[in-house]
Amino acid sequence: MRGRPTDEAHRVASPLELLFDLTFVVAVASITAELAHGIAAGHALEELTPFLQVFFAIWWAWMNSTWFASSYDTDDVPYRLMTMVQMAGVLVLAAGVPAAFAESDYRAVTVGYLVMRVGLVAQWVRAGLEDPDGRRTAFRYALGISVVQVGWLARLVCAETGVLPETALLPVFLGLVVLELAVPRWAERTRRTSWHPHHIAERYGLFVIILLGESVLAASTGVQAATADGAGVSRSLVTIAVSGLVLLFALWWLYFLEPAGEGLARSRHRSFLWGYGHYGIFAALAALGAGLEVAVEHTGHPVDVSATGVGYAVAIPTCAFLVLLWAVHAPIVDRPVIRPALILTAAAVVVAVPLAADVVGLPAVIAAIAVVCSLLVGTTVASRPERSTARLAGLGA
Repeated sequence: MRGRPTDEAHRVASPLELLFDLTFVVAVASITAELAHGIAAGHALEELTPFLQVFFAIWWAWMNSTWFASSYDTDDVPYRLMTMVQMAGVLVLAAGVPAAFAESDYRAVTVGYLVMRVGLVAQWVRAGLEDPDGRRTAFRYALGISVVQVGWLARLVCAETGVLPETALLPVFLGLVVLELAVPRWAERTRRTSWHPHHIAERYGLFVIILLGESVLAASTGVQAATADGAGVSRSLVTIAVSGLVLLFALWWLYFLEPAGEGLARSRHRSFLWGYGHYGIFAALAALGAGLEVAVEHTGHPVDVSATGVGYAVAIPTCAFLVLLWAVHAPIVDRPVIRPALILTAAAVVVAVPLAADVVGLPAVIAAIAVVCSLLVGTTVASRPERSTARLAGLGA
């Protein structure tokens, strides 16, 4: 196991990585469904904390494995088996999501996370044994991950035995999150791993597509709920469903406008900002799926939340996605394709639209959000520098 070249030609996601991602589809679908139930019941704020906590475990485990694979993917038998172990951990975590939301029971989530981390630690130990150049970094990763994992287990045991009061669970969680985020910075002080910038950009893009797909699935679930009692397909249902699809397509378009691979290749030292910032982007897309599910369901039968509340369940994740999309790419690109003034203006309009829900209705609110994001796409594409250059060249000819 040796570090792969950072400039390896034609480096793309492997079939094993794509299979690995499928297990995360199950986990994300579970937390999206639980958040949607909470929004529909009028308990969105109460469900937000477990949503963000469980999503951190999903995102962090996926991210750590992805960056390791970018540096050390040998695709041999031991590597595949350890990847399968991590996949098993994801499925255990996903099975524990309902209990985490309903009863604050994080036992299965913690055990699943433990299994994932054991698989990753084994990978880092192997890399340390077989790659002399990266030995210190690999062993630092293995040690750091192991120590923090002991902290997670201690938190669970103390919570189960009553040693740790319920009011202290969230502060301890946040402290452990800080330690998790600190491990890569500490491990790579000795030597940076040889991750491939374009491969990393592709992997993050694929996870964005997974999350958008989950939103489509969530909206479809909402359609089933809206028509479950024999209600026909109403104009409101069609409007929200079509607007939701347009919105998701616009967000997909916006994400892939920024050349992340080129930016990471030029600014490897800023990769932490880019990589860590995607927690907010990914969580926003997952939350958007829950909001769209409730919005569609709202057209078929009453839910325990107002039209304004449902509108904000769509608008707030959309706004967060837009702002964070610009924020995470700004450090790695010289000239952002998406202009800050445009994206911040669009975000402000999006977050204000639900205020009119009681006057114009929820379908009009969702449609307006989709229109704003579509206009942002159109304006950005029309003003891209290469298009302007091509236009001037054509006039000169």
